[in-house]
Amino acid sequence: MAQVNLQHVRKLYDSVEAVRDFSLDIADGEFVVLVGPSGCGKSTTLRMIAGLEEITEGTIRIGDRVVNDVHPKDRDIAMVFQNYALYPHMTVEQNMAFALKLRKTPKAEIQRRVGEAARMLGIEPLLKRKPRQLSGGQRQRVAVGRAIVREPKAFLFDEPLSNLDAKLRVTTRAELKALHQRLKTTTVYVTHDQEEAMTLGDRIVVMADGITQQQGTPFDVYQNPVNRFVASFIGTPPMNFIDGSIVRVGDDLYFRDRDGAVNLRADPAHRACLMDAAGSPVVLGVRPQALALANAPEEGRTIAATISVIELLGDEMDVTCPLGARTLIARIRARPGFRPGAPIQLGVDAARAHYFEPGDFGPSLLHTETAAAVA
Repeated sequence: MAQVNLQHVRKLYDSVEAVRDFSLDIADGEFVVLVGPSGCGKSTTLRMIAGLEEITEGTIRIGDRVVNDVHPKDRDIAMVFQNYALYPHMTVEQNMAFALKLRKTPKAEIQRRVGEAARMLGIEPLLKRKPRQLSGGQRQRVAVGRAIVREPKAFLFDEPLSNLDAKLRVTTRAELKALHQRLKTTTVYVTHDQEEAMTLGDRIVVMADGITQQQGTPFDVYQNPVNRFVASFIGTPPMNFIDGSIVRVGDDLYFRDRDGAVNLRADPAHRACLMDAAGSPVVLGVRPQALALANAPEEGRTIAATISVIELLGDEMDVTCPLGARTLIARIRARPGFRPGAPIQLGVDAARAHYFEPGDFGPSLLHTETAAAVA
């Protein structure tokens, strides 16, 4: 195992800057997830760590060694790709042992490592099969097993679950988490699925436009997004955003939207952060989970709306309501009798509200102390 360190790494394709001034310290044994939309630079960053892409500027270290000019096979890392890349003419056992044979590892040691990895992954009965005889989930386990037997300093995963169906993705990511807890190998994992990132990572790095927007524990990033982009990308369903302004009413501060549909009294704990924004345009962010069904209107605490769509999720349901030019989604407890077109009162947990400056990447007004986390 080893630390992985990236310092001011940059990747330029002709005139396109895919990764900009990227710095990250990954501790020995840590599971770090790079997450973001397509084209944000996360896979390029992973491929630079692996040596599959040359860096334009910066330094990459694995352990104590600078690997900028080290060939991929000499970096002592193992990579699991999206398409698994298994040799179709080889058995599972031969696929897992192939890299060790190239290194002229003794036969007894190969058998020990392959057998141990197969037991760990529950694929012992599959060792004599060929890839065409395996399901997608089984092929994924073989690809992981092939990486495990190398006993590398670090694992690199490039969207390894994206080819699996939804149910199998949930099962397999739990297996990957358990596997990491057993092996304690430094792991860098790339995904566009924020739910995968939240459930797998000790730490997540949210990227957009080649830049680190925020890094931290999944809980911290979810609770304290540093800007509107992070707030919109992390969380299911996505956070609701409403344009408006902060207004002073006596000793209180209120958020009022442009259409007059929302008049929310700000939580007293937010007063100091919002005072300077009074009279200026701001964006209110409210997660669907911070909205609840209210029995009656309450000034400064509820929003009156009309239901347009109901999505039943078992013991919960997502209720979509038009609100001026936008829609509002609330995740509330499921109950009978709701129907599209019915009026509804939604209570807002003001303590869980977020406030941002205007713009897609507008910084948070509540957590300015976390601005240093943005590269």
